[in-house]
Amino acid sequence: MPALLAQYEGRRDMFNYAPGEGLPPLDVDLATMSTQTVPDPNEMAEETGPFRSSFHRKRFQLRQELKGLSELAYLNGMLIAHLRKRDWPDHAPALFQRLWAEHGAQLLRELDQRWLVSAITTFGDHGSNVTQRATGLSMTALFGMMKLYESERLYSGHAPDRPFALDGKIREKLPLQMDSYSIVGGGLDVNLIARLWQEAESDPVIAPLAHHLLDLLIHDDRTLFRRLRTMRQRKERQTKSKAKAKSNIAPVPVDRLQLDADTLRWGLVSTIKAPLRMIARFAAHHLELGAQALHIYLDAPDAETAAYLSRHPKIHMTLCDDAYWQASGRERMEAHQMRQAFNATRCLRMVEGDLDWLGHIDVDEFILTDAPVAQKLASVGPACAMARIPPAEALANYTGEPQHFKLTHKQAGVKKSDLQEIYPTFGLHLYGGFLSHTTGKVFARTGIPDTRLGIHTLKHKGEDATNREKPDGFYLAHFHARSWDHFRAHLDFRQTKGSYRPRSDRPELGQAELLTFLSDEDGDDGLRAFFDEVCADTPELRQRLAARKMLIRHDFDFDASVQRVFGRLP
Repeated sequence: MPALLAQYEGRRDMFNYAPGEGLPPLDVDLATMSTQTVPDPNEMAEETGPFRSSFHRKRFQLRQELKGLSELAYLNGMLIAHLRKRDWPDHAPALFQRLWAEHGAQLLRELDQRWLVSAITTFGDHGSNVTQRATGLSMTALFGMMKLYESERLYSGHAPDRPFALDGKIREKLPLQMDSYSIVGGGLDVNLIARLWQEAESDPVIAPLAHHLLDLLIHDDRTLFRRLRTMRQRKERQTKSKAKAKSNIAPVPVDRLQLDADTLRWGLVSTIKAPLRMIARFAAHHLELGAQALHIYLDAPDAETAAYLSRHPKIHMTLCDDAYWQASGRERMEAHQMRQAFNATRCLRMVEGDLDWLGHIDVDEFILTDAPVAQKLASVGPACAMARIPPAEALANYTGEPQHFKLTHKQAGVKKSDLQEIYPTFGLHLYGGFLSHTTGKVFARTGIPDTRLGIHTLKHKGEDATNREKPDGFYLAHFHARSWDHFRAHLDFRQTKGSYRPRSDRPELGQAELLTFLSDEDGDDGLRAFFDEVCADTPELRQRLAARKMLIRHDFDFDASVQRVFGRLP
């Protein structure tokens, strides 16, 4: 505190004056000043430097800032500047009181919000009664704290008018052991504003100023109060929606109810932009798992790749060229996610009668299962329209293909707080400790009317189908960042168009905000530190994951699979 007080007092040295300088007298003609305009000091020889005193310097600065306004605005600024010092002319407080008592309405019209806040702060120090001082000091604390926390909030990557999302709130005590504010039931915001409003009402001088500032505050859509209001409305809608929520059953056709592992036929659909070698690895792995059909849509049409892969009888290639989109009756969507969902839904309808289940996954995703896929799908309840496959994100192995894959805390039944022990620096900033999606992908039964296959779900009549299951021992190995070079090479695309885009439904500092922050602060060194903690296959990370049953090991031999299925690639 002594250091703080010394810093505070160091800014409060009184103005000095040259001969003839000073504030106007207490009985100055304010009415005349109200009609006079502040001139540009740069056009006045007596106003420009060299400055004769600190008063002269301040007068020049204020006239430069307030030029075009009335002389009352300048007088208000000069009085505030004086009254912030350790000492001031004896009549300055009374002149400030007179100015606002007689011409407060004009000042409210002329001054911007910053000057109005400065004025009410001055009432806190120099009010003529208890009401003025209490109101001024209270609103000084309010606006000062607003400036501090709103400035810090800019580093969250959220604009001032963007409320945080509701899920993912960290369960921590506030400073001084305060309980957190209740979004729906809390009344602190209302009580704070209402009390200040009522406190000011009893004084005719400060009431118009205080009420005007509070009115500006509650109508500004960039403040904490507006964000809390928006969050409260969302929470209430969410609560009502959950209360009214009904199951959305996608009806499974009767002829699909009695399928077993021997008769069930399954396949995959994927929209891919990748070289032949990567597509061949994807195809070979899943064909060896027993896929009856692979429907591959080449998002970057390549006739030679399509021709080569089409030689396999179970691979069906589609070139997504101009002719394809013209024949589909749709313009090519800009977002690749939209193209993926469109192609998957077309395929879902096309394979009815040929396949019983169709999975929708990407070229860098590979099914991991402790039993045949057909057996897993046959175990799904007969009334279920969808089977979800949770992801297992690859740890980067620098000596070959990834062998270890991590699960989210939810998949392993682990507390979210454990993530900070697993990933000490970044654990609470990434949902589940994952870089990519944590929802997983889906297999959908074919032949169900009014369904659409999305990236992470099956829609029935426009809403997520609720008759779904997640078979045990059924995962999707996701080679999202299999090496540092791979991660860095894909970073820009993923930040602008992919999985690292900012998401309004994520309250925590997500991938987009976190990676942007690290890049801005420390460049590639910061990004590499993040990658090494979260993605690298280290003994320490494996040990922490294994202790919580969040680690899966699997040895892939893609080259051998490709050789067995396709022979030597061109």
